[in-house]
Amino acid sequence: MFATAAPLQLADGGFLYWAIVFFVLAIVAAAVGARGVAGISMEVARIFVLVFLILAIVSLLL
Repeated sequence: MFATAAPLQLADGGFLYWAIVFFVLAIVAAAVGARGVAGISMEVARIFVLVFLILAIVSLLL
């Protein structure tokens, strides 16, 4: 019996969920004037979106 490789599953949307959470945190932090927290949160959200996109593309190609 040969095992077949299953494609990478992104059904739970973990990276996309956390990207949205950090984006909302950045919006709230910017609204109350915490510019440092807002900047860091936006960078983390950007990284999570990039990781999500890379994993989605790899998943579609496999």
